[in-house]
This record gives sequence, C-alpha cells and structure tokens, in this order.
Amino acid sequence: KTFYLGTLLMTEERQRAIWAIYVWCRRTDELVDGPNASHITPQALDRWERRLEDLFAGRPYDMLDAALSDTITKFPIDIQPFKDMIDGMRTDLKKARYKNFDELYMYCYYVAGTVGLMSVPVMGIAPDSKATAETVYGAALALGLANQLTNILRDVGEDARRGRIYLPQDELAEAGLSDEDIFKGVVTDKWRKFMKRQIKRARMFFEEAERGVTELRKESRWPVWASLLLYRQILDEIEANDYNNFTKR
Repeated sequence: KTFYLGTLLMTEERQRAIWAIYVWCRRTDELVDGPNASHITPQALDRWERRLEDLFAGRPYDMLDAALSDTITKFPIDIQPFKDMIDGMRTDLKKARYKNFDELYMYCYYVAGTVGLMSVPVMGIAPDSKATAETVYGAALALGLANQLTNILRDVGEDARRGRIYLPQDELAEAGLSDEDIFKGVVTDKWRKFMKRQIKRARMFFEEAERGVTELRKESRWPVWASLLLYRQILDEIEANDYNNFTKR
C-alpha cells in the first residue's frame, strides 16, 4: 500500500510501467510460492521464459503481458534481469540450503536484486545527478538485496516449516547452530548473536541503497523511500521481539 501511494507521485506513464513490472514479478514469484507451487516443474518455468521472450518481441500472451510489452517499448528495459529472476525460481525448486553468504547473495540477486535493475530505467535518473549510472544501479541492486535479506530474516520460522533454511550454513555452524536448532525454533543467546550479525549485514545494504535514492528523478523517490523505510522497520521489529523470528513476524 505504501509503495502504491508513493507511485501516485510519478507520471502516469511511469506509474503504469512500474506496475507492469511489479505484476510480472508477482506472477513469476507465485509460480513457485503460490497456491499451485507444488505442481510447478522446471518445464513450466521454461515455458514462462519463452513467454517472456515473446513478450519482449512484441507478442504478449495476455493483457498483463501486454502491459509489460508496452512498457518495454517506452523505456530502455533489458530482458536479462527478468531471465535472471526466472533462474532464481529455478533455484527455489531444487535448493533449500545455502552453504555461505556468496550463495545466498546470488539467490537474493536473482529473486529480488533483479527488481531494482528492472525498475531504474522507469524510475529515471535525476537530470542534475552527478552519480554514474553504475552507482544508481548498484544502489537499486542493494535495495533489492536488503529487502530480500529482510524477508528471509522475518520468515525464518515459516520457511523452516516448509523445510527451507535461507541462512548461510557456514555462519550457522560458526555460531554453534544447526538446522535442528532452526527447526526447534528456540531463541537462545547463540541465536541472538547470530541474528545480530545477519541484521547488521542487511542494514549495510539498506545504507548503500539509501545513497542512491536521491539520484533518482524527484517524482520517483517516494516509492523507493517507502519500500526502504518499511522493510528497514521489519529489522527493528525482529529486535523488538527479542530475535524471535520463529513464531513471530
């Protein structure tokens, strides 16, 4: 809702474009995380990718695809982040553990960092910005990563109940924790210490993202600020709940 209200400050054309991207991302996520997720196969994702390619070639399958196809004609949007997001969904079908943060980083890039890269061409860089495009895209990527890391930390208990642990296995081991501890869902001093480290890292990505917001066009800044502030609060709430992200959200 906050993001939606923020987009109302954008021009109508940019609003429509951002929502076309958002809807495509939601539909993609729903494939592996929605009500029919248990029936999704790698072949279904292959078909979704071919449909994406058709959409970029001006052959949309339905009205929602058509909205994104229209967006592509108006803004310099590259197909690669969209393909990368589908790759992230493929990862979700076959992988439920991440050895280290490098692996987790790549997963977060695929499923969320990509959204930032999709959005920058629509948001637009401020005409008076002195920042390089690389810096702005880097900040957008950082926001996607920060948001996804925050999602992961918020949903530890929920994911564990689905047999998934999106936390670096090596860092869990360093903290004296195991998968079994996650499944038990008991907050201990070891867990608090581990979580403090994870939250600190997520906040570092938020800080990097923050530096790029002011480089966007003025009318595009508010939805990004809204997203940043909203997700950052989730980290505060985890701390306020004494790091109990097993049974509280």
